[in-house]
Amino acid sequence: MRIFFNNIIFFVNILKDRQIIITSDGSKSIYIPKWEETYHSRHGAITEAYHVFIEMGLKKCIQKELKIAEIGLGTGLNCLITFLENKQLNKKISYTAYEAFPITEVEANKLNYMEVLQAEKYQSIYERIHQSDWGKPVSLDENFSLLKKKEKFQDINDQSCFHLIYFDAFAPRVQPELWTLEIMQKMYKALVPNGIFVTYSAKGSVRRNLQEAGFEVKKLPGPPGKREMLFARKK
Repeated sequence: MRIFFNNIIFFVNILKDRQIIITSDGSKSIYIPKWEETYHSRHGAITEAYHVFIEMGLKKCIQKELKIAEIGLGTGLNCLITFLENKQLNKKISYTAYEAFPITEVEANKLNYMEVLQAEKYQSIYERIHQSDWGKPVSLDENFSLLKKKEKFQDINDQSCFHLIYFDAFAPRVQPELWTLEIMQKMYKALVPNGIFVTYSAKGSVRRNLQEAGFEVKKLPGPPGKREMLFARKK
């Protein structure tokens, strides 16, 4: 138990030094100096999110009623653009976001996503993504509900719940424990048959863990700055 709490304190101390940065497409992200790690690609936070999670994930789903899990809510960008994209797709989306160490509202308010996306009229939606209570579903509009769960990824035990998983954990280089076979098995179990898993990473060990967990895995073209990303489907 002491080791567990020491690890939590270590992680919190790392995250408290977070800095706001501007990425190549003009959108902002968060940088963790001690890890030399960013929440999004330096080549464009919004560009990466749209490519990996919308184009290669959301738009591959044919269901009109769609259950999505995001592994790593982070800045809320993926949730926001899914909400915005659904204004055209008009699906019925239930969105569950897992995050053990949320950013602060102060940090969220410093990010410029609404301006870059030219979606200022939905500012209140972005605020609700961060201000809504943990563990309580909230309706963002008639077609989009959000449930935030303040859980470590290792504690996820959902069974056959989701059609689509956005896996947006910190990179394997800094948090390899989030990309293990055990975690990928949890992701496999959480998906319905033919469910889709997408992530920005194309690391060989991640691909092999997905395959061993039971997924059919493909490499797809990555966003700017990355040659490839991974797309997986539950058999």
